[in-house]
Amino acid sequence: MKEVIILAGGFGTRLKSVVSDLPKCLAEVSEKPFLSYVLDSLINYNYTHFVFSLGYKSEFVIDFIKTNYPQLNVTYSIEKDPLFTGGAIRLALEKCLEQNVLIINADTYFGFDLNNFLNYHIDQNSDISIALKYMENFDRYGVVKFDKNNNINSFDEKKFQETGYINCGYIIINKNVLMNMPLNIPFSFEKDFLFLNLSKLKVLAFVANAYFIDIGIPEDFIKANLDFKGISSLNDLNLI
Repeated sequence: MKEVIILAGGFGTRLKSVVSDLPKCLAEVSEKPFLSYVLDSLINYNYTHFVFSLGYKSEFVIDFIKTNYPQLNVTYSIEKDPLFTGGAIRLALEKCLEQNVLIINADTYFGFDLNNFLNYHIDQNSDISIALKYMENFDRYGVVKFDKNNNINSFDEKKFQETGYINCGYIIINKNVLMNMPLNIPFSFEKDFLFLNLSKLKVLAFVANAYFIDIGIPEDFIKANLDFKGISSLNDLNLI
């Protein structure tokens, strides 16, 4: 079984100017809810258990899944109060049966080979593996630095960078490393767990050169609508 946690509980504050009444993952991109592209990609790579981490307007996502993907093996992990990324992941891991779990954001698409990513994580006996992409002239993302053996050793804050590798929000975690964190307590996965335990864990970079988009801000939402327009299959998006 391949398991994935899909983080879809955010408020989507920065996207309210263009999508005011829906969770941002359901925003229409080229006449389809963005989440459908994400799910179709996961199905293509034979993921079989989908754990949705929900909060804000969770009923909209549940209705969308029931209507459009009734065949999916779905479990819902619903926050009663905001738990932030770490708390949401920790709660969702209670629903997972496998040791190694893919974690993605519902408003992000990265068109790289998920099978290679999982195989790498397992072969390297990694605690946490993070998919990275090389970018130029950006200020929306922090930079991830790693050594020649792909061991991640630092995360830089968001600021303008001429070049660097960014965290694309696709992570595989050996769930044992997070199970000691408290349940139903809000915490940031990055700041309150990952950064503090970087020296204690085997955290590896997996660099992929593929199409990437995060629709979390209006500019990139507009870009996604242009990029996805008229595509006949997800293979059309496997470009730089």
